[in-house]
Amino acid sequence: MGQRLTQIATRTGDQGTTGLGDNTRVSKNSLRVHAMGDVDELNSQLGVLLCENMPVPVRDLLVEMQHQLFNLGGELSIPGFELLKPDAVLALDAALAEYNETLPNLQEFILPAGSRAAALAHVCRTVARRAERAVVALEGQEALKDTPRQYLNRLSDLLFVLARVLNRHRTDGTLGDDVYWKSERLTRAT
Repeated sequence: MGQRLTQIATRTGDQGTTGLGDNTRVSKNSLRVHAMGDVDELNSQLGVLLCENMPVPVRDLLVEMQHQLFNLGGELSIPGFELLKPDAVLALDAALAEYNETLPNLQEFILPAGSRAAALAHVCRTVARRAERAVVALEGQEALKDTPRQYLNRLSDLLFVLARVLNRHRTDGTLGDDVYWKSERLTRAT
């Protein structure tokens, strides 16, 4: 890894460039920096979600996501380097299978709403999708490993599922539910 920060206000970015982990400088508007920023924003949004009340296994899973996103950010900051391992994608697949099994099948679309924790999980999901698009855009210009794209794709799916799990988690012991879309077209069809 590159040099660790010992001070934050370095002023080295005042001209619109930033340093990568391999000590090269690039425009702050480069596709790589956009991807790094979206991954950083996702990690920060997960931190906000972690402020909410939730089951311990979900909390532990979200914390692990944060660590893996830090690996992904590090990988993006050093062209050609690999920090995010394929096992991280397999772990998301396992969590998807585990949590999907606990949920009823969806009969309709759901709104990104419900409990505060579920709504925040949906915000994280949408930021993950944006980060995925940024990584795909970067792949159009530079060679990347498959794992970053796959991880973000699977992560957004898992955040959708976890939003549903969080809508069912209530501290008062009652069972919550998703907020379903009331489509006029679907209403007329029934």
